[in-house]
Amino acid sequence: MRGPIAPPQVPLAASRAEVFADLVQDSVDRLERRWPQLAEVDFVVLEVPRLDGPEQTWSDEPVPLGATVAARDGHRGQVIVYRRPVEIRSKGREERAALVHEIVVEQVADLLGLTPETVDPRYGED
Repeated sequence: MRGPIAPPQVPLAASRAEVFADLVQDSVDRLERRWPQLAEVDFVVLEVPRLDGPEQTWSDEPVPLGATVAARDGHRGQVIVYRRPVEIRSKGREERAALVHEIVVEQVADLLGLTPETVDPRYGED
C-alpha cells in the first residue's frame, strides 16, 4: 500500500518543518495583538544559520537561534528563527514552543529597540 498514512488535516501528516512554522506563527499571533506594527515584519524559518562566504568557517561562538534584519530600501524587516538549532536544544513540544516564543520575543525586541520584557511582560517567567 502506498500513500500517506493519515489524511492531510490530521496533525500526524504535518512535517516537522510545518509544525515548527506553526509554533513560530502562534508566537507571532500572540505578539501582534499587543504590537500591531509587527504586521509589517516578515517572520522566516530557516533550517540553520548561513555563512556568508566560502572562506568563512564557524568560530567558537554559540550557534544562533534567531536573527533580525532591519527594514531598509523598501524591504520589510525580518525576524528569522533557525529550526534545527532550536530543535536540538528542546526535548518536547511544550519546551520547544516556549523556546520559540522566547526567541521570537528577543528578536522582536531587538528589531523594535525595546527590552524583551516590554515586548512580552511574561518574558522569562517559567
